[in-house]
Amino acid sequence: METPISFGTDGWRATLDEFTAPRVRMVGQAVADYLREVEDRDGGTVAVGYDARETSRGFAEQLCRVLAANGFDALISRRDCPTPLAVWAVADRELAGALIVSASHNPPEYNGVKFFPHDAAPALPAVTDEIMARIAEPRALDESEWGTIDDADFMRSYGDHVYDLLGVSPDETADPPSDPDFEGLEVVYDAMHGSGRGFTDELLEHAGAEVVRLRCEQDPEFGGTNPEPSEENLQDLVETVREEDADLGVANDGDADRIAVVTPERGFLDENLFFAAAYDYLLEDDSGPAVRTVSTTFLVDRVAEAHGEEVIETPVGYKWVAEAMGDHDALVGGEESGGFSIRGHNREKDGVLMAVLAAKMESERSFDDRVDALLDEFGEIHQSKLSVDCPDDRKEPVLADLEADLPEEVAGERVDRVNDTDGFKILLEDGSWLLVRPSGTEPKMRVYAEADSAERVETLLDAGRELVEPLV
Repeated sequence: METPISFGTDGWRATLDEFTAPRVRMVGQAVADYLREVEDRDGGTVAVGYDARETSRGFAEQLCRVLAANGFDALISRRDCPTPLAVWAVADRELAGALIVSASHNPPEYNGVKFFPHDAAPALPAVTDEIMARIAEPRALDESEWGTIDDADFMRSYGDHVYDLLGVSPDETADPPSDPDFEGLEVVYDAMHGSGRGFTDELLEHAGAEVVRLRCEQDPEFGGTNPEPSEENLQDLVETVREEDADLGVANDGDADRIAVVTPERGFLDENLFFAAAYDYLLEDDSGPAVRTVSTTFLVDRVAEAHGEEVIETPVGYKWVAEAMGDHDALVGGEESGGFSIRGHNREKDGVLMAVLAAKMESERSFDDRVDALLDEFGEIHQSKLSVDCPDDRKEPVLADLEADLPEEVAGERVDRVNDTDGFKILLEDGSWLLVRPSGTEPKMRVYAEADSAERVETLLDAGRELVEPLV
């Protein structure tokens, strides 16, 4: 029996035994019906993007055919492309929305699809619930009413926008003429065989950086490694940065909506530290609050407080970050898993944009110096997480049991207060915290911890595991 089509934290994802062409066409029909019945659109244009998986182009073409048969025009990317580029096309060309075929960082036996409405931000449950309610077999208008299907290049206008937003002069053809901003900067770029190849590296190179490329060949199997820019998957990037004596290493996940950074001294840079450093940098010339998920570091809060700004905390899931960015005119929004965006851009996480921002920051002052200065000012901060296997039907009972018997002390430290924004975030009197929440994409409970030392984090994670495992 097939699992029902369900839009979770980041769209619908499933293994290829369930993610099939007939079911993808049903999603396309649901989106067409949503646009017509809820948004009252009698036609319009939808961008259709897809990642580097072997099956993605074919599924994207299926979506285009369904949209066209329902009277909508479809613009399909000429090649696999980063999710943020297709989403930017929605804002840039004032489209009805975008459909993206991608399973992001999941292994190659998965695929997925996500929908972005006309505001170029992740679809909120109010939208995805309406789409799921309309899942149905495809229908077609009379052929005389069909829309068109055209190939599109989403790169050029996107690149111009990113350079303009970040104040980057790409080359000597700029007006007035200038040297490229990244001249003399050496960056190692790891595409992880994903859709960032030929996009992120080209933007960096066009702005003057010398780019050393890793895993920039298309490989639908991702070289046998999930295209997840985690520390264990980026050791070749760490080694290459050091061997090449490069200034910076940058990686994107499979659909390039997330970023990871490597520095010469630290190696893999914790995404929390990147977030805090980027926010601190942006506040040098601008102002505004930051939005972060409940699982993201308090270091961002300390940076905000030092600048007289505030932080808005959201549940995990970039859609909530995006919503709060719009509500609060935030300068930056992000999450500890490497998804970020900034004011003036789409309210969707964008690993390509952030790679160019990272290079701009590094060209002015090294990340290692920036992070050292932050930690000197605000204190050491460490974070990590683990997962506990938990069937989906046990997640709510586990949370209910935990709520009924929340501890008064964790790992020898008294509980100060508990935040229930998303699961239970247990804040301790020494400033450390432990978070337990259900995964929105896998049959697991997530356990996060933050403290002033790596050893203390491990102790807290062990305590969290001991809290959760008996309840599963």
